Amino acid sequence: MDRDRHEKPVSPQHYDETYYLSACEGYQEFARSNGQHLSRRLEQAFSTAEVMPGMLVLDIGCGRGEILSHCTRLGARAYGIDYSPVAVRIAGDLTQREGGSRVTVADAKLLPFPSTHFDRVLMFDLVEHLQPWELQRALAEVHRVLQPEGRLIIHTAPNAWYNRFAYPIVRCVRTLRGEGRRYPRDPRAIIPANLDVHVNEQSPLSLRKALVRARFRAQVWLDTPPQDRDEGILFRMARHVLFNWPPFRWFFEREVFAVAGVNGQPG
Repeated sequence: MDRDRHEKPVSPQHYDETYYLSACEGYQEFARSNGQHLSRRLEQAFSTAEVMPGMLVLDIGCGRGEILSHCTRLGARAYGIDYSPVAVRIAGDLTQREGGSRVTVADAKLLPFPSTHFDRVLMFDLVEHLQPWELQRALAEVHRVLQPEGRLIIHTAPNAWYNRFAYPIVRCVRTLRGEGRRYPRDPRAIIPANLDVHVNEQSPLSLRKALVRARFRAQVWLDTPPQDRDEGILFRMARHVLFNWPPFRWFFEREVFAVAGVNGQPG
């Protein structure tokens, strides 16, 4: 019974206006530019999609809608879905001013689109919000609606191996340096809202396995945001090793990217 409760989908009630405008990735850039500029993380993920004029693009978990807006500016026809009515309202307000995008309330596990319809499907900062069984159903739906030569692009964070293995080391070091208050025992609590909505962080291995189970062929890789910190030479050397040398980088790099294709190639 406890396991069943744990595996229930995250309630859409957690995704309110406060979440999208003060916790969800990219909120600062969204507020400053009214959705015209993307955060570094979203910009990197979006550039990976290589959206071109005339493409049909589906953004699953479209949130505030800034990715839809960028698709439209590139000449693509963009569709956004989110199961949060608040997200659909915010995204609708943004995209209505530019036209060219359609936003609707829908479930990633039951996409309201015909088969082999889209050139690109985007899942940015969504996977970690889906229970494992939800993720597999969502990927199966993406496989259905993606054109044979289309691509699925995923960005998810944090890397589950970072949370499980690297974060305790980071927390210990930072505590010894008097910075422990910023590093709670549960890494999800760094952003308190994530305690309610992050249920399924991925490692590169687990994400690859999920994509293979859904009959995708995928490339999966790790990256991490720039660490522009004024620290001593020993810390800089340690950071270089931990973020660049295998096997350390597998555990210390925090962001997981994937590009997947349905026609025997990753796109």
